[in-house]
Amino acid sequence: MAKLSVIGTGYLGLTHAACMASLGHDVIAFDIDEAKIETLKTGKVPFHEPGLDPIVEQEIASGRLTFTTSWEDVAAQADVHFICVGTPQSAYSEAADMSQVRGAVQSLAPLLTRPSLVVGKSTVPVGTAQSIADILVAESPAGADTHLVWNPEFLREGFAVEDTLHPDRIVLGVSHDVDVDTLKDVYATPLAEGTPLIVSDYPTAELVKVAANSFLATKISFINAFADLCDVTGANVTTLADAIGFDTRIGRRFLNAGIGFGGGCLPKDIRALQARAAELGVADQFEFLRAADHINLSRRSKVVELAKAALGGSLDGAKIAVLGAAFKPDSDDIRDSPALSIAGALHENGAHVTVHDPEALHSVRLRYPHLGTADTVNDVLADADIVLHLTEWKEYREIDPQAVKALVKNAIIIDGRNVLDLETWASAGWAITYLGKPGS
Repeated sequence: MAKLSVIGTGYLGLTHAACMASLGHDVIAFDIDEAKIETLKTGKVPFHEPGLDPIVEQEIASGRLTFTTSWEDVAAQADVHFICVGTPQSAYSEAADMSQVRGAVQSLAPLLTRPSLVVGKSTVPVGTAQSIADILVAESPAGADTHLVWNPEFLREGFAVEDTLHPDRIVLGVSHDVDVDTLKDVYATPLAEGTPLIVSDYPTAELVKVAANSFLATKISFINAFADLCDVTGANVTTLADAIGFDTRIGRRFLNAGIGFGGGCLPKDIRALQARAAELGVADQFEFLRAADHINLSRRSKVVELAKAALGGSLDGAKIAVLGAAFKPDSDDIRDSPALSIAGALHENGAHVTVHDPEALHSVRLRYPHLGTADTVNDVLADADIVLHLTEWKEYREIDPQAVKALVKNAIIIDGRNVLDLETWASAGWAITYLGKPGS
């Protein structure tokens, strides 16, 4: 088995490190955050991802997974180095902030004294890989024996362990054919299960992730645009999506109208792609992504307007219960969360907003101290003038509307995810509003 390092112990890096160790590899995971590394050494995962905690604990106990803050340890103990650091949106533009990637490469390169393989997994602007490959050759003592492969990640939060151990494809952007054999050994288990392997050049590999995310973002915004059309015509966007989804050229997945997408990937990836396209002189071809982004953000203001209308035209002093804070269920990630964006806008309009979420309340309390929080569903619903269902947790889908009706002041709910059953809620005496389909 290969000896691997994983640089960065965030969502991507820790998942990759633990899963690679579970496949039998010796893995040393690096981070500059000393407090985080000390926590990880105890087996505590600092974020919520189903199924990850037991793997981390098991692989620490096995000795296959270790943690360090020493670049020297990384270079000495591993021959294959995975770059798994973040590429957030820049604070000054829509472009990706590449400081973590470049910092990692520049710290590692001078310590690579023997033939090594560096594998980029972070999502980067097209053209990045070749520049990194040049840095590695120029700054590594091993020189031309230091190779780079670009191996994009395709993790879905909530399914990251499954996506790492049983990926739907493995993409390798290479400049040396011999590196393919090394990574075939690293990924031997999923490849033996039949996972497709796609070998390409650097630019193609860099574009795969952003192309996939751009397509998904466009598909989501497409159905949300039709949701508005359905609202003004009386049509049902869910039935519409079902009907067009039977067309195999289209498919039903990601055609669920609602409050749109958020998180740390889709929004920043489509914006970074637009920025890079502009740099390369093809900005006009990607104007559709600007429209998709605009439609997506408009869903948030629409929910605010729906809440205002439901309360007689004013939010001032209204007590609003928000079900959900994470950008999606089975995650505690609140980055660019539509739910919290809506909650914040309601607060700015004078409402008293209280939020519940099964996993994300700690982050909400740290980053949104102006919002109220409740530890239970019953507590968040207590005396509410209106309820907003904004994150599709199973716990919320299974609420008994008859049982909780007595808790609220007004039995009014806006289903921002279009998943609550109309007959069940209406028969229990609730006025329910959806996005793009008739309610009660």
